[in-house]
Amino acid sequence: MSDLGILQILFLTIYSGVAQVDALSFGFGLNGIIQTGVVTGLVVGRPELGLLVGGTLQSYALGIGTYGGASIPNWTSAAMLVTALGTSIDQAESLITLIGVPLAALGVQFDVIGRMSNTLFQRRADVYVEAGDLAGIARMNLMGTLPWSLSRAIPMFVALSVGPAAVTGITTFIADYVPWLTGGFAVAGRILPGIGFAILLKYLPVKRHFTWLIVGFVLAAYLNMSVLGISLIGLGAALIVYRNNLEAQNVVATGGASVEFGGDDEYDE
Repeated sequence: MSDLGILQILFLTIYSGVAQVDALSFGFGLNGIIQTGVVTGLVVGRPELGLLVGGTLQSYALGIGTYGGASIPNWTSAAMLVTALGTSIDQAESLITLIGVPLAALGVQFDVIGRMSNTLFQRRADVYVEAGDLAGIARMNLMGTLPWSLSRAIPMFVALSVGPAAVTGITTFIADYVPWLTGGFAVAGRILPGIGFAILLKYLPVKRHFTWLIVGFVLAAYLNMSVLGISLIGLGAALIVYRNNLEAQNVVATGGASVEFGGDDEYDE
């Protein structure tokens, strides 16, 4: 396992806390699973590993959202830890299944702690509301971000500090005494992306655009096209559908008279 320097640990610790606040407020994308994997990879000198880990765990999280304030597995922190503690791409699959998935599940408990701690500040804000103290309300709302941030930063600091030795011990023990467990985790790891895609397809208008689903399947199964190529074709299909919808809406709005979009004359001026 890799030995991290104190500056690397501190940077990743602060980043995990700031990323959580960003997810709740600004929405710059710092808390994205792929983004955090790449950033961590750059910090520890393994950007390819970070991209692979982030992309894999992103596929695990497909279709899952915090609707209604639900607590879900913390795939973001898992991506950071697996990337920081790993040493090579060959090692990524085993670390994702052995370390990433359990850590993401454990992150649910830290999320609950952060939510519960935040209520202390919000209850105090209610007192300021009754008193009409606007400055106090703003101060409590600002301080309410601390539990959220610390619920990510503290576990990240501890895991990065003691992680290499712990991960080495766990992987060595499993390889020596329970090798079948690795195979079980590997199977579970391959099932999770399928479940994520199934959940995602449940919410997408698949029946209306079933043709494009067939096209994507043929490209992947029979032509062995890469995911990037299929994604670009999907982007083109989405733009075609979007353009057709705009033209249809324009026809309705103009009472049946069609107006062309995207002509060269639009840019003559």
